[in-house]
Amino acid sequence: MLSLPLLAVLVQSLSGAPVDALQAPAGTKAIVFLFTSTDCPISNRYAPEVQRVVHEFSRQGVVFRLVYPNAADEAGAIREHMAAFSYGGAMEALRDPAHALVRFTKATITPEAAVVAGGRVVYRGRIDDRYVDLGVERPSPTAHDLADALAAILAGKPVPHATTQAVGCFIADFAR
Repeated sequence: MLSLPLLAVLVQSLSGAPVDALQAPAGTKAIVFLFTSTDCPISNRYAPEVQRVVHEFSRQGVVFRLVYPNAADEAGAIREHMAAFSYGGAMEALRDPAHALVRFTKATITPEAAVVAGGRVVYRGRIDDRYVDLGVERPSPTAHDLADALAAILAGKPVPHATTQAVGCFIADFAR
């Protein structure tokens, strides 16, 4: 029987070294890619909620990675961004200037989450529904889409809504 090679999605570490974004420690149940940017205000407003979700699920076999798809976000700026929003130590930062991970997950917005489990994307979309549209924000979210998706995965159930629409900055605009 022919054995096919495992899929690899190459991005960059902050040092510039190639990294396979889909590699994770043994026992990992899901990888969450959180697409962000150093200067997207909506991404930055989500920092406390992202930290809450990381704290809740990282001890249950979920790996979180911040993904910076904007080629203009250089390593120094990313390190400053991570420090400013208290991401240091909680998640690994990856650069995706060639948009390999963007294409694999079909991410279009920062902030947007993509969850990979079993080698495939099982959720892509918003963190929660706090932002209804650009400039339209609820006082608090009524749906916690990312947390619900992770809870379903950990319970061995299908993700209730595999795709939701994120609101924020368009990744396509970074290429201009």
